[in-house]
Amino acid sequence: MDMNLEDYEETAEIIKALGHPIRLCITKGLIENGRCNVSYMEECLAVSQSGVSQHLSKLKNAGIVKGVRTGNEIYYEVVSERAQNIIRALYGEQ
Repeated sequence: MDMNLEDYEETAEIIKALGHPIRLCITKGLIENGRCNVSYMEECLAVSQSGVSQHLSKLKNAGIVKGVRTGNEIYYEVVSERAQNIIRALYGEQ
């Protein structure tokens, strides 16, 4: 794998964004379970809706997740293959 400096910078930004336990948990959960909404994450994480939304905002800004509107709900999913590879490497999953 031949990476240039920009690739390393992108990876470093993803690692920074994942560098919080809640954001790690959100990202890992979305990879394992697929799309879900903030209400579901709030219940699973025992974190307030505004807290979950703040963490999702950081993940969106880093290009790790995106939201897809379905009616009144927004469902989030991981769109960064690099972030998926990092999570799998961290947790020993293929």
